[in-house]
Amino acid sequence: MAGTTRRTGGAAAMRTAQRTAAGALLGTGVLGLVLFSLGRERPWQALGGGLVVACAATVVGGALGFLFGVPRVRTGAGGAEPHGSYAPNTNLEQVSDWLTKVLLGVGLTQLGSLGERLHQLGTALAPALGGGADAVPFSAALVLYFLLLGFLAGWLLTRLALPRVLSGADQAIDLFLAGQDRDRKGDRVGADDLRMRAMQQLGLVGTSTERPGDLPGSVLPAGPAAGPENVVAEVRSTARRSALTADRVRELFADGSEGRRIQALALMQGDPALADLASVLEAIERPRSGFEQYHALLAARGLLSRLPAEEVRLLRDAVAGRLMAPDGIPYGSDRSWLAEKILSRLDAPVFLPQQAGPSAGEAQPTGSRPAAAQPSGAESEAP
Repeated sequence: MAGTTRRTGGAAAMRTAQRTAAGALLGTGVLGLVLFSLGRERPWQALGGGLVVACAATVVGGALGFLFGVPRVRTGAGGAEPHGSYAPNTNLEQVSDWLTKVLLGVGLTQLGSLGERLHQLGTALAPALGGGADAVPFSAALVLYFLLLGFLAGWLLTRLALPRVLSGADQAIDLFLAGQDRDRKGDRVGADDLRMRAMQQLGLVGTSTERPGDLPGSVLPAGPAAGPENVVAEVRSTARRSALTADRVRELFADGSEGRRIQALALMQGDPALADLASVLEAIERPRSGFEQYHALLAARGLLSRLPAEEVRLLRDAVAGRLMAPDGIPYGSDRSWLAEKILSRLDAPVFLPQQAGPSAGEAQPTGSRPAAAQPSGAESEAP
């Protein structure tokens, strides 16, 4: 705990120092421009012109810093792309590499005439700062200062932020594609879980709770690098091959520890035949954690096409109650997305089986679902 606190304090101090340094550099340039403008015949005009010149130089410098800082796509063994499902577009990387070499080449060839070029630039910009012989070197110095400042800011932002954004987008695409593959194989619960994780990666939905570092009490040993999501996915994938019965899964949930309860919910997700609605409802209405409630909602998602009318009503009341409760499911979270999706399915009309023998013109009653024959709409639902 002390080590974590020390690292957190060190990171906060580093961020404070970075902001202070950035503010000092920017403030020094602006302060110099203000002091110079106060000595001009028309100070406001000189200040306005100087600010425009400084902003233009910063933008140009930032664009150059971006070109120099564009990251390269990391390739795997033998030059293969890290994502087998698609090839990332590297046009920006190629253009950046080409322009960088051109700019460096042109700059080196014109290095001898740099002083003359700067004098010409200062002469051209001097009227914007009030004119006069002293405005020529100040204009050139102002452009150089903010050009370098913009270059440094653009390069740092590109190097620090762009790789993280691109990596996050690549991971989200992989999760979406894996979800589509799961959907084609009929694993709708696993597909929804992967889509949710992809949306969390992109920041489209919030994570309603911190993921536990492990699953205490789980009967499935996890490796040192396995996170709780991977453990749950592993349990879900083995559910149909497991020799466990619905009664055994119910007992596993009733064990009481959070790890056993989540493992039981994962088994219910993987094989709806092992599901127990009472256990799912308890985890939705009285969860030990948000992580448990999320997986209870996933388990309920897989049960929608199997529930009779009375159990549909119980599930609808439980999910709607937690959505509306002040201390219930947070709006905009992963659980909120799942809960709303479940309610949208439950609000759709359901019909009794045809073998009940109603006449051709008689309207089918709603509010119930056949236990044996599953309606085709539940199986062909778009993800």
